[in-house]
Amino acid sequence: MADQPFWKVKKLAEMTRPEWESLCDGCARCCLFKLEDEDTQELFYTKVACKLLDHKTCQCTQYKTRSTLVPDCITMSPENPEVFSWFPPTCAYKLLDEGKDLPSWHPLISGDPDSVTKAGISIGGWAIPEGEIDDVEDHIITLDVK
Repeated sequence: MADQPFWKVKKLAEMTRPEWESLCDGCARCCLFKLEDEDTQELFYTKVACKLLDHKTCQCTQYKTRSTLVPDCITMSPENPEVFSWFPPTCAYKLLDEGKDLPSWHPLISGDPDSVTKAGISIGGWAIPEGEIDDVEDHIITLDVK
């Protein structure tokens, strides 16, 4: 067991902060606006990304204060796994919470921080900044699962 990676031997709640943060693959799919059907609770992703997202790096420009600056920003932690339902099916936190393994393109597996982009998972290059649209509903998409 000692030679196993931390995500295979620890539960999310047992991880250190650096381990927890390293699970994020940097795809920024979590930064896409989502719409929920009030009747069915079905979740729909859009091409529209949060105003705090740097579209070149796919990183939050105000990571530490994002929840204050954007009250709808869902902050994930081991203490609130119920929010995982709002995250994309490729999200490492969601996958591990469901007892699944990380995909081959995840940087912790591939050793390559660009593997997320190479696999077509990153939203860099195609997401629309929130200030550039009138109606979010016009930009609903289906996310690929790889």
